[in-house]
Amino acid sequence: MTDGTAPPGPARGADRPGAIMAAEIAEQPAVLRRILDRAVPEITATARAVAARSPRFVLLSARGTSDHAALYAKYLVEVELGLPCGLASMSTITAYGARPRLADVLVVAVSQSGGSPDLSATTQAAREAGAITLALTNNPDSPLAEVAEFHIDLQAGPERALPATKTYTAELLALYFFVTALGGQDGLPAAQALPELAERVLARGDEVYDLAGRYRFAERMVITSRGYGYPTAKEAALKLMETSYVPALSYSGADLLHGPLAMVDNISPVIAIVTEGRGGQALQPVLDRLRSRGADLVVVGPESATRAASGGFALPTQHLQEALQPVLEILPLQRLAYEIAMARGQNPDSPRAIAKITETR
Repeated sequence: MTDGTAPPGPARGADRPGAIMAAEIAEQPAVLRRILDRAVPEITATARAVAARSPRFVLLSARGTSDHAALYAKYLVEVELGLPCGLASMSTITAYGARPRLADVLVVAVSQSGGSPDLSATTQAAREAGAITLALTNNPDSPLAEVAEFHIDLQAGPERALPATKTYTAELLALYFFVTALGGQDGLPAAQALPELAERVLARGDEVYDLAGRYRFAERMVITSRGYGYPTAKEAALKLMETSYVPALSYSGADLLHGPLAMVDNISPVIAIVTEGRGGQALQPVLDRLRSRGADLVVVGPESATRAASGGFALPTQHLQEALQPVLEILPLQRLAYEIAMARGQNPDSPRAIAKITETR
């Protein structure tokens, strides 16, 4: 059993494998509270300055975990603002030398470190092409923050474990406040409960520990969702792959039905993230198909959605708007990745073959 502040087992010692990732997962309620208390005025002022220039299109650029936060922002921009929004293909600029016409386009670069050369080069090229450029980073002194016209500090503090956890939820919340303010709305009242809800979710570490037991020897996993939950599925898959080296395939529920469903059988673990709202409603036919195939189905979402699954983790989302639920959805899945890695004898603090700053060009 856990005490809600650190997962069980050898990670309790500060010098033991997994201790850093465990501590940073546990730190997330404090990071969310810090954003609420300190960052909202700056984010709102930035959004108002951008809104005054009436961007006609939004283009998002990111890599890795931050790319999943950018995908979340894409849903926000299209649903909440009605603006067309796309994810940038940075190699068109860095490898092919393309120079898109970006006048009146808002280019948003999302990065934990702000140190990846292709993000900085793409943002610089976009600014030179007439774009409004905004960087969200955890390092105000980073190269990316320097080249962007506007910058938002994620307020997450230094992140030492290689798998990003607290910066991801900080990115989600900062992007939520930016997009709502860009639309002239105050997102603060709807988000006030998040730190307390996050504490409640993380205090249930024993449930995640028990859930991890069924996946210790999994050879592959499938993770699916729709709508605002889809970025959560992609981020959860990345966490599993980089910490425990389990091949984890993430699909939109709609895409899962277009072929990949054929690989699901009664021994294939499937995790479904069911967001309470329209995304969860759209996922229901997919859940029905998975159950009909006898899949080992675990649901992360509202309690009502977990009852018809093989297992689940119920989230306290009853009074939380759909756009904010991804901040909570990822928390038990970060812990799940940690627990599976520890059960397999891996050190999730420093997975093999990856570095904290990936210098793609």
